[in-house]
Amino acid sequence: MPLTEKVEFKTVLQKGNRIQIPRKIRWRFKMEPDQLLKVGVHPINVFSASWQSFYASMTKDGRITIPKLYRLLLTGEEKTRYVLRVILEPA
Repeated sequence: MPLTEKVEFKTVLQKGNRIQIPRKIRWRFKMEPDQLLKVGVHPINVFSASWQSFYASMTKDGRITIPKLYRLLLTGEEKTRYVLRVILEPA
């Protein structure tokens, strides 16, 4: 059963511009790596950033890579680790 509803969670931007989808969410919906997802991302406690949405599919280990352009729009040039609010929706 692929993802059929909107899911929201918080995570940290990891090395390589990636975010990790929590294991409980992946197991609950039995998510497959080939499923196309609409991903909405917003850094928490950063006032200059707004929501950014893009389409992606996750890798086998449950990570999604944020495109470089969207990462720059979210975090600017700084290399700090932000806590991100993520919304996943079926595409």
